[in-house]
Amino acid sequence: MIEFKNVTVQFTREDKIFTAVDAANLEIQKGEFFGIVGSSGAGKSTLVRTVNLLQRPTSGSVIVDGKDITKLEGAELCALRLKIGMIFQHFNLVKNASVFDNVAFALKASNTPKSEIAHRVDKLLELVGLSDKAKLYPNSLSGGQKQRVAIARALANNPEILLCDEATSALDPDNTKEVIQTLKNIKQKYPITVLFITHQMEVAKSLFDRVAVMSNGKVVEVGSSYDVFAHPQSDAAKNLINKSFEGVVPPEVLEHEKNLFLITFKEENAYEPVISDISRRFTNTDLSIIAGNIEYIQKKPLGRLLISLRGNDVNEIDSVLSVLKEKAYVHKYTFAKGVENV
Repeated sequence: MIEFKNVTVQFTREDKIFTAVDAANLEIQKGEFFGIVGSSGAGKSTLVRTVNLLQRPTSGSVIVDGKDITKLEGAELCALRLKIGMIFQHFNLVKNASVFDNVAFALKASNTPKSEIAHRVDKLLELVGLSDKAKLYPNSLSGGQKQRVAIARALANNPEILLCDEATSALDPDNTKEVIQTLKNIKQKYPITVLFITHQMEVAKSLFDRVAVMSNGKVVEVGSSYDVFAHPQSDAAKNLINKSFEGVVPPEVLEHEKNLFLITFKEENAYEPVISDISRRFTNTDLSIIAGNIEYIQKKPLGRLLISLRGNDVNEIDSVLSVLKEKAYVHKYTFAKGVENV
């Protein structure tokens, strides 16, 4: 288990103190695929780097398997880091070394017997689907393949924890899918704890068991991935959900529509004909669908519609909203503020 207890990280810039992480409290269970999401500058990377002490906390405790690691030095710190693999946004591969040698590097650094290295590297490359690339050099690989080499290298010493710092942010959608599938395969085969930070919501929906939302250095929301995306509680989480409609609906539509609502249908209600029922029952209210989709998070359906309600009968519009609230989460949506509670 990984536990952050009142972790604060501060930096001094031009005689001013900047707080990157502000009294963060968080528990990650052993074997969990846990995500931390938030906008750029939220403190995600800084917090994650305290797990292997690439960044030491200014105050607070980081507990790994029941032990406070914040005071570790020397040999004890090296032993901790052998148990923790890490991959980054940029792959950090040695350009003049083959794929095989890039993975073998981690084993040599940990003094693995030479007789074991070749077998271990072969197994790792098989795990990430790159057995046929062993003799190639990084410049001949796609971005997704480079990241899979980095994953193999991070797993070389059989770590108990894998830290992923924006591991898909530099990749195109196809390569992102490759890396996501690789991580899913690894998680199915090994009881490893994965702590993954990202600002990409599609990655969060695809991978995480639970998710924490960070904003301005604080952990502002924690829950199952499904619950956070279905019914966000914090302003930061709501803002992340808002972005799902950016680029889909023209800004001028969002700006000029005065009565927009975001309707989120949870699980079995995602399949019900709620909108058609409302259209038949309430004839003085025009309901228009502006955008919408059904997606699957943790293998459960989540339906989301952005609708416009028009009509002169205010009481009937209120009745429409009441019916919707029986079947879904309903939020007011405005161009200026995004999602707000009704």
